[in-house]
Amino acid sequence: MTKVVLLPGDGIGPEVMAAACRVLEALPLELELEERPFAGRAILDVGDPLPPETLAACRSADAVLLGAAGLPELAQAPVRPEQGLLRLRTELDVYANLRPARTDKVDLLVVRELVGGLYFGARGRREDGSAFDTCEYSPGQIERIARRAFELARTRRGRVASVDKANVLETSRLWREVVETVAPDYPDVELEHVLVDTAAMQLVQAPERFDVILTENTFGDILSDVAAAVSGGLGLAASASLGDAGPGIFEPVHGSAPDIAGRGIANPAAMLRSIALMLAYGLGEHGLAEALDRAIDTTLERVQTPDLGGDATTGAVTDAVLAALESTLPVDSAAP
Repeated sequence: MTKVVLLPGDGIGPEVMAAACRVLEALPLELELEERPFAGRAILDVGDPLPPETLAACRSADAVLLGAAGLPELAQAPVRPEQGLLRLRTELDVYANLRPARTDKVDLLVVRELVGGLYFGARGRREDGSAFDTCEYSPGQIERIARRAFELARTRRGRVASVDKANVLETSRLWREVVETVAPDYPDVELEHVLVDTAAMQLVQAPERFDVILTENTFGDILSDVAAAVSGGLGLAASASLGDAGPGIFEPVHGSAPDIAGRGIANPAAMLRSIALMLAYGLGEHGLAEALDRAIDTTLERVQTPDLGGDATTGAVTDAVLAALESTLPVDSAAP
């Protein structure tokens, strides 16, 4: 039995998680689905965005499927929903964040270092009123994410664009040095270094030039959203966060979208694509992952939520994906 922990979280998180559960239950797999409190809802209930019981359940799972973290009323609170997400990433050591972006012309993968850099460095306020956030990386952190990117490039078109700001930042100069030491181990992969401002411009103007984009935490956060925008928007963007052992975290990147929460119009595609990533990278079910991706592609050609210019509900899109999935499942799949 494969255990998947569900963390619906905040805003539209529970709505897209409900869609996810319908799809998971339709897959020809024996899955144990366990829902746990997380993020803002958990803060309001127990005062902790990542309760100990939730963390223990995640540690024992085969995969973690996450909805969204973020409540407007807690944005300035001492304990915020996003802190639960950062802690979960650290506790599971999911250092490699994969963000694919795909259209008819674009097929790229952002590989973002996820547990180091600016978001995890020392921070604070000084007596003079100034504030600071520290960006820090070790060679080991850079080497392991670089190797992950090169290995993934080997399964794709064999090109890595390592993005940094080496003309200004010392951490970026270290980043470039370490990536250069890794590259000779992958002679079949072409490496180029691209400054982050240039990479952002090229993502907008010619995203098809990229295969695998390797970069640090903050740059990856921004560039992956740019890549999502040029490939259909955040409503379609999924992610996988992986470590070297233990469960991965799979989640849409659209956030909690409180402005549309409860209206039944949230696009479930990003969550369903996250299930496809979970099947491929978390559970080794590549055939099922491809079938689900095909079903989503087929659905979005004719059934679209308001963010894509249509008027379909979350439930209608999910219904259509389930119908399409039935005809795209591998022929040797058998219900449990």
